[in-house]
Amino acid sequence: MAADLYGDLLYAEPVVTRGWRAYLPGLTIVVLGTLAAGFLSDRYGAPLTLMALLIGLSLNFLSADGRLTAGLAFASRSLLRWGIVLVGVRVTGAQVLALGPVALVSVIAIVALTIGAAVLVSRRLGSGGAFGVLAGGAVAICGASAAMALATTLGEKRVGQAQLTLVLVGISAMSAAAMVLYPLVAHALRFTDLQAGFLLGASIHDVAQALGAGYAYSPAAGQIAAIVKLTRVALLAPVLAIVAAMLPRAERGKGIGVPWFVIGFFAMAGLNSTGVVPVVVASTAEQTAAALLAAAVTATAIRSPLAQLLETGGRPLLVIAAATVTALLLAGFAAGVLL
Repeated sequence: MAADLYGDLLYAEPVVTRGWRAYLPGLTIVVLGTLAAGFLSDRYGAPLTLMALLIGLSLNFLSADGRLTAGLAFASRSLLRWGIVLVGVRVTGAQVLALGPVALVSVIAIVALTIGAAVLVSRRLGSGGAFGVLAGGAVAICGASAAMALATTLGEKRVGQAQLTLVLVGISAMSAAAMVLYPLVAHALRFTDLQAGFLLGASIHDVAQALGAGYAYSPAAGQIAAIVKLTRVALLAPVLAIVAAMLPRAERGKGIGVPWFVIGFFAMAGLNSTGVVPVVVASTAEQTAAALLAAAVTATAIRSPLAQLLETGGRPLLVIAAATVTALLLAGFAAGVLL
């Protein structure tokens, strides 16, 4: 309970715990589901987040067992936040600065305009501005990781579990499609390695798919895509801080209202930028972050109210699609005209 930033994250009713044993049943299910997702990901080359999401949804019937509630809630909240902190090891200041001022400003503009477009479309379709921030931020920054982090910051009162699960499903599907289709677009436009790398890194949702598409185009394009994509990841913390600052003052708690995991993300990225972190430690931290985020996705999918998810229909997916198209068009314009 102490890890809940606003007291309303991802579940409506309080969880009554009875010591550490209360967490074991739920955490055991989450660990087993995440391990299964990891096996399928390694065996078939599928994204880990997608496998965790599908396995979690297949285990959704377990959410009716009250003995699992405490462990599932802990995995979907605390493990997620520590995973976000460790995501900072992917980013260094040197990587961001290596883009150059034009490309850096372009990436920032793409992220801001993509989120803005999603908010406008979401409000127009009646899904609300908070869902637009969730969907737009997931598309604009780093896919499922950003969606989970934004849901943490916005809280259950604004973004329900059904909406979060819908975003995770839509992001996974569209990111996989983008990994296949976007390199073909870059080839059709006869982009150079620099232009293609920027296009792919600035528009594809998840990190793994962005890098996969970049290296499928060429090794040089893959390196550019990695830098651009990690720059987008670095923008996660400022976006979370802005979203938290825009919440009503009564919900921010004491201080400036910046979540502790955002500060931890910045601290980890800053430490990694100094070069003092050994490669082995950084690699281990990155793998741990991936495991924690996958566990959080598994737990969230298990706890998702599927009945509400089915009731939402396909209209919210239009918000994700609109943000996806916006990011692609802006990235293509920046790559073709500005670079």
